[in-house]
Amino acid sequence: MTSITIADPRLQLIANARYFYQQGWMLGTAGNLSACLPDRSFWITASGKSKGELLLSDFVRIAADGRVEASASNSQPSAETSIHQVIYRIFPESQACYHIHSIEGNLVSRLVTGDSLPLPPLEMLKGLGVWQENPRCVMPIFRNHLAVSQIAADIEQRLTVQPPQIPALLIRDHGITVWGASAEACRNYIELLEYIFRYIVAASKLDINTHSEQ
Repeated sequence: MTSITIADPRLQLIANARYFYQQGWMLGTAGNLSACLPDRSFWITASGKSKGELLLSDFVRIAADGRVEASASNSQPSAETSIHQVIYRIFPESQACYHIHSIEGNLVSRLVTGDSLPLPPLEMLKGLGVWQENPRCVMPIFRNHLAVSQIAADIEQRLTVQPPQIPALLIRDHGITVWGASAEACRNYIELLEYIFRYIVAASKLDINTHSEQ
């Protein structure tokens, strides 16, 4: 049986999930969060759980090889566990991986038809590790599939060959996934990207209004 200590990463996941729920980014049972352990196994939110009311028992522990190591009340792991596995495999320095659903995230994924989203050169990019002056930064976009394993395979195939400029990706009409060296870093990345997405949506509306007045 896994012991519960003050350092249990599930406690931070619960706090962040509740915060994201309050922002409207993990409504209902949407989204999933995970945190890596020293042996490269990881805790991930169980399927079908409200992210605003998570308990320590609402997580499933997944071994590095994908086996379920621990699960309370026979809970099933998130349907998107395979994406977390791929992220931890491609980016072994990562200690957490977060996936949320937001209105702005889905809207910006519809503003382009290609496989990447250009990001405006905002100051916020520094928080995502982009320090160039007037940077040309893009965020990878992946097609959404009913079979999550196909999304995970697409992510692994592309990002292994072409590492992203920022620790994040977007699944069209689905949501964003970020990864980082800590739970705190992932929360920051989510907040920064949501700010950038709101900016993009507002700018697109401004552009439409400007053209309609001409």
